[in-house]
Amino acid sequence: MDYQQQLARRIRAFRKLKRLTQTELADSVGVSIAIIGAVERGARKVESLLLGRIAEALAVEQKDLLPPVAIS
Repeated sequence: MDYQQQLARRIRAFRKLKRLTQTELADSVGVSIAIIGAVERGARKVESLLLGRIAEALAVEQKDLLPPVAIS
């Protein structure tokens, strides 16, 4: 699984943990539900500004949304 897919899964997991719908998250972030859906499918890259807004809406830090990176 690539980094974008891992990020997508983590965003979805945090949204579900907070018991928010995609519509509620989209409204909180100020984007369309289509954008949140694309982010959660890994079909859209998440720029740092959008990541920050998603983190704020989920009441977590940006670093909590980022998947761990293995250093070899």
